[in-house]
Amino acid sequence: MLKIKKREMRCVLTLTALVFIFFTMGIYFSTANDAFAQDMFIYPQKGQSEQQMEKDKYECYAWAKKQTGFDPMEASKATAPPPPQQAKKGGMFKGAAGGALLGAAVGEISNNDPGKGAAIGAVAGGIFGGARRQKQAQQQQQAQQQWADQQASQYAQKRNSYNRAYAACLEGRGYTVR
Repeated sequence: MLKIKKREMRCVLTLTALVFIFFTMGIYFSTANDAFAQDMFIYPQKGQSEQQMEKDKYECYAWAKKQTGFDPMEASKATAPPPPQQAKKGGMFKGAAGGALLGAAVGEISNNDPGKGAAIGAVAGGIFGGARRQKQAQQQQQAQQQWADQQASQYAQKRNSYNRAYAACLEGRGYTVR
């Protein structure tokens, strides 16, 4: 039963990270023309026909893709694997067990009452173990967020380089690009 829950949790975390990345990077599915000229307005300065403009846009897409190594038509790929899931260490119950053992020993030595010492140790150990588990979960979440931010930043840089190359090509063919 515990193995199934770990597997389910891992799947949920992975899917959550992927959804976050796709939304962060602004990936969406659209027509081919939108992908070629995302957020760009292209105006033919020399009276080029619609057919010529479509041909020029495709050729500039291919040239910009070759120059930058970035293809806006492909789904984004992670440049590095996500941080590995850390094995959970300790926790409330493990901390409570350790605290109870230590408390029993201290209770036996100090006032000959190991039961009271064990109870106090179990409570203290449980609190510290739970805090340790919570800190570990926060660190894992922070690592996932940092990885997602890094992936989004790299995507944006590559997309920006592609957009500049695409615009330069179209401007060289007599279009105004904004």
